Amino acid sequence: MIRHILFIQFTEDVREKDVASIFMMFREIKSKISGILSVECSKNNSPEGLNKGFSHCVVMDFVDEHARDAYLPHPEHETLKQQFVPMIKDIIVLDYEV
Repeated sequence: MIRHILFIQFTEDVREKDVASIFMMFREIKSKISGILSVECSKNNSPEGLNKGFSHCVVMDFVDEHARDAYLPHPEHETLKQQFVPMIKDIIVLDYEV
């Protein structure tokens, strides 16, 4: 299984309703692309203050590397990116094998 994590810093003009809309698109993509096991999206609530400006994250689990690799160029992912990328000030993407 491959875990795909996005640490997100949104631009200052992005509203919570915009974030909610993008997170809904992430959750819905699971039913549109095979090989996605789960999708979780949330806002940071750590009291440690070590998030370095990253306020939200998305965690996706894929059955394997092939599923993740098929997701990346998939038209549904491209549609999501068209909405998502303009909202991003900074992002970290980390994948690892579980």
